[in-house]
Amino acid sequence: MERERLGSRLGFILLSAGCAIGIGNVWKFPYVAGQYGGGIFVIIYAFFLIILGIPVMTMEFSLGRASQKSPARLYQELEPKNSKWHLHGYVCVIGNYLLMMFYTTVAGWMLQYFVSMANGDLMGLDTESVKNYHSSILEDYKMMIVFMAIVVILGFLVCSLGLANGLEKITKVMMLALLAIMVVLAINSIFLEGGKEGLSFYLIPDINKMKEAGIINVIVAAMNQAFFTLSLGMGAMAIFGSYLGKDRALMGEAINVAALDTFVAFVSGLIIFPACFAYDVPVDSGPNLIFVTLPNVFNNMPLGRVWGSLFFVFMSFAALSTVFAVFEGILACTCDLFGWSRKKSCLINGILLLVLSLPCILGFNVLSGFTPFGEGSNIMDLEDFIVSNLFLPIGSLIYVLFCVSKKGWGWDNFEKEANTGKGFKVKKWMRGYITYVLPVIIVLLFAFGLYNFFVK
Repeated sequence: MERERLGSRLGFILLSAGCAIGIGNVWKFPYVAGQYGGGIFVIIYAFFLIILGIPVMTMEFSLGRASQKSPARLYQELEPKNSKWHLHGYVCVIGNYLLMMFYTTVAGWMLQYFVSMANGDLMGLDTESVKNYHSSILEDYKMMIVFMAIVVILGFLVCSLGLANGLEKITKVMMLALLAIMVVLAINSIFLEGGKEGLSFYLIPDINKMKEAGIINVIVAAMNQAFFTLSLGMGAMAIFGSYLGKDRALMGEAINVAALDTFVAFVSGLIIFPACFAYDVPVDSGPNLIFVTLPNVFNNMPLGRVWGSLFFVFMSFAALSTVFAVFEGILACTCDLFGWSRKKSCLINGILLLVLSLPCILGFNVLSGFTPFGEGSNIMDLEDFIVSNLFLPIGSLIYVLFCVSKKGWGWDNFEKEANTGKGFKVKKWMRGYITYVLPVIIVLLFAFGLYNFFVK
């Protein structure tokens, strides 16, 4: 059966960026930047994105395009005989399911908040009431299941329409709408009275703020964010590489995707920081920033219901773009593994993910007694830990070693594939860095991640 193809280069860039652009950009990036000193964090983040994120993404794209297979089967096409690299392909499949087991809930929250904001349910509530509102959402597992189901069914419906006519067309519209809404929200925030202080905090590097947060802490946080924002290590990018023709060199495409991903993260800060400063709310409020802090900001803002609704449309699009892209990866893997048609794969995976997503939702209420990391933790924390702290860094390390090792695919094969076509190419001098330095950085990132999680 001939491999499906994307209809356009723009479709490839928007789909790949859509996979990378998610809650990590528009939720985590602003609050982590807020905690670690604003402008100085943004500069360090951009540096690590270039030296860490782009090379690994180029490798994923190359493996996908060279093999013309999903992550579940790409190693079998490229590995030397009698080697065991292909075992990582099965781990990637498990990782994608695990990611969606909690991400569908988060995407459901975004839709739920959009409906609440559009209905005016949050208008006029004081700070404590907004906090209680968020708690009431977590307690109402039936409603959370409804919104999670909407996300799962919508995702597989879009994917069932086909690659070019379904996923690509709908993601294009959604991503372009997301970018337009972001720009409108950012302009509104920038011109709020009192918003200039927020812009200064965000855009002007301040070494003193870096010292306050701890220089090593800031560097590690920026390195983490640059790495995890691109969803590397589980084959999410490899799948889109497999749908790509040979006319463009892949490092150039990785740069385009990373640039779009960074633009979204950066503009999220332009939306959030001026608004927080204008209404005197803390910018370092952590995960509560989206669900507690910002609804309070919109409550005080002229036309707050409109701006709040627009904001949660944007958040929903960001979440759904990742859901659609990862669902496509899951479908491609199951089609490759079992020989199913796209429609059959959509139906079976839809039912499977409806069931697999339930533990995360119930972890906030019915199963809240299960605290895997001690008091205050839940099933989502466990699922997120396995994906973010184990699967992504270890998976990325395996991809890098496979591409540079003579016992794997090998540097010459990787370089030839990555450099086929027009555009920015992998340079000869990069070989030493990618072979010896990049794996060490990923191992350090993995170790720091575990240390921060269990020791700090």
